[in-house]
Parts: sequence; C-alpha cells; structure tokens
Amino acid sequence: MFEFLRRKEAAVAERKASASGPVIAWAGAGRVAWGPRDTVSLIRSGFQGNPVGFRAVRMIVEAAAALPLVFQDADRRYEAHPLVDLLRRPNPAQGRAELLEALYGQLLLSGNGYLEAVPGGARLPAELHVLRSDRMRLVPGADGWPVAYEYQVGGRKHRFDMTGAVAPICHVKMFHPQDDHYGFSPLQAAAVAVDVHNSASAWSKALLDNAARPSGAIVYKGSDGQGSLSADQYDRLITEMESYHQGARNAGRPMLLEGGLDWKPMGFSPSDMEFLKTKEGAAREIAVAFGVPPMLMGIPGDATYANYQEANRAFYRLTVVPLVSRVTAAIAHWLAGFSGAEVEIRPDLDQVPALAAERDQQWARVGAAEFLTEAEKRALLGLPRLAEPE
Repeated sequence: MFEFLRRKEAAVAERKASASGPVIAWAGAGRVAWGPRDTVSLIRSGFQGNPVGFRAVRMIVEAAAALPLVFQDADRRYEAHPLVDLLRRPNPAQGRAELLEALYGQLLLSGNGYLEAVPGGARLPAELHVLRSDRMRLVPGADGWPVAYEYQVGGRKHRFDMTGAVAPICHVKMFHPQDDHYGFSPLQAAAVAVDVHNSASAWSKALLDNAARPSGAIVYKGSDGQGSLSADQYDRLITEMESYHQGARNAGRPMLLEGGLDWKPMGFSPSDMEFLKTKEGAAREIAVAFGVPPMLMGIPGDATYANYQEANRAFYRLTVVPLVSRVTAAIAHWLAGFSGAEVEIRPDLDQVPALAAERDQQWARVGAAEFLTEAEKRALLGLPRLAEPE
C-alpha cells in the first residue's frame, strides 16, 4: 500500500547536502523566528517610535547606499556592463540608492533582507525589488535548505520556488547563534534599551502634563487647628488645580490660595536625576548596538573617540564598509547564477572621504615595497590585473 511513496522517492534526483541538514530541518520546524518580540512591534517601537533608533538606522543606510561601488573581475574593471545598468535602475520606481537603502534598512531592522528577481532579461533579471521581511516566511526542505519562500500580504500568498536552476530570491541575513534560517537584528539586541528610552520619554511627557508626580504640596491648616478639608472643599480644590494649574499651557501661572492653605514646592529628588541619566545611558546602548558612535549622534557623556573625525572614520570602517561588503558580495554571487559570469561588486574605498587618510597611507606603503611585483601591488590594492601586451 506504500508503493506510491517509494516511486515518488525514486523520482527525486540525488542532491548533496550537509549531514546535519535533516537535524536542522526538524529542530527548526514550526518555531517562531522572533519569539515574543515580532518584527512589526520592534520596528514600531524601536524605529518609528524612537528617535535614537531612527537616527542610527538612517545614518547607516544613507551612508551605505551612497558608498561608490566597483564592478570588476580578475582582468578588468567595468564602467559599462549589463550588471551596472541593472543596479543603476533596478526597477521603474527606484534607483540604485533607493533599492540599497531599503535593503540595508530591512537588514538592520529585522536581521533579514530579501531581494526579488523579476525574470525577463536576456542574461540578468529584468527588475530587482526589495521585499518586506515581516511578510516573508522561509520553507525548509528535508535537508534543511530552503525549498521555497512564501510572501503573504493580508489573505493573499505568493510562493517563490527555490528548487529551480536559478533562485528568484536572494536572502541576506545577519548572524544568529540560535536560528538556522533567520538573522538576528541589532534592533532586537537593543530592545531592552529601546523600552527604557521610550519609557523615559513617556515619563518626561507625563511630567510636563503634571501627571507623573506633584511639583509641590498644598498644606491646609484651619483656624481651629483642624488639618483636613471637608468633602466639598477638597473637590473644589482638585477641580481648580486641574483646570487652572496643570498642563504646559498653565506653566508659571500664579496660584491664589485662600485662608488656611499653604504651598510647599518640591524639587527633583536624586532618584529623578538618576532617571534622566538612565535615559542617556539607554540612548548610548541603542547607538552602540547599531554600531554608530554616540558622539556622531550628539549623545552626551561619551568620550570614546578623541574627536569627531576619528569617530566618523570608525563609523565607516567598523559599520558601513562591512555591511556594504557582505551585502554586495551576496548580490554578486546571486546574480552570477543568472549570467553565468562572476563579477565582483565591492565598495570603492578610495572614494570615501572619511577613509582618505588611511587609503593614502596604504597606497604609499604598498608603492614603497620594492620586494613586491607590480601584479602583487595591484592585487593588494584591489585592482584588476594589467592586460598582457600582444
């Protein structure tokens, strides 16, 4: 009765796979990728609702998308190439900067970036589109590798088959130590700091509205020595306080007190002042999680770098360049499956003003090395080989 299963298994072509693949496939089956902190909630609280997270992501994606790119193989550097044209105008609605900015943003906010190839070109896709990571779901096969991706919007779902000759989806992900299929975003690492910073902002707003804590106390002492108000007096006093002395529009308004009432102002307690320092500490943690020096964001209390120029150089060297290098390498390898020719895509560090001093030193050091041949010097500087004379 199980003969049909054996026939189906025999029809499947043999495919090389890792020995641990089946174990990975079963271990990750049915598990939520982000746990209780789903992607949509993290983006809403850490990017749309937090100025530090918003600015950190914008700084990275804008700097990364504006970084000049080099297209070359082992023999030459291309100024005109079908791949150059495709990335210059990947789709009718976006240019290269807009496409890469969206891809980098998805990667930073969710840990995953998805690039869709629209067929129709001769040797390359006709268009490239960035897909939202919160709508994408990976479908693992029996060997642990993805056999499909499902993109769902509302009640509609589209399935991208990954078992064909070329993959329609390029999945770029950050390292995740406990997930085999999805990446770990800096925003998730900074989730606790985001909650602290948002709570501190809400506390400050409530303080401005005179709802978080009293700014003073009204003490009543009657002529006969009684220390309590009647119910009517108490209700009237509360009504007048809420109407004429609470809220930002009533700030500084003088208070008229009747007989027996005395105003005792209250200042900030030491715990209140520490609360403000906690907010600044949370802002620094968010910036550090994304790899942005707090000095570049104007966060007080940080003196890690000697000056702004050194912090900017570290920002490019440690955050922007590694991000661009890994993403462009993944795109180049993916598109090589369409064209059949491997063309390297990497950032052109010689055109980055923040790294100009480092590049000048490297060029001078390599150029002065007399024990290196011209070919070795060009290889160290990332240049293609010189054409051999005919």
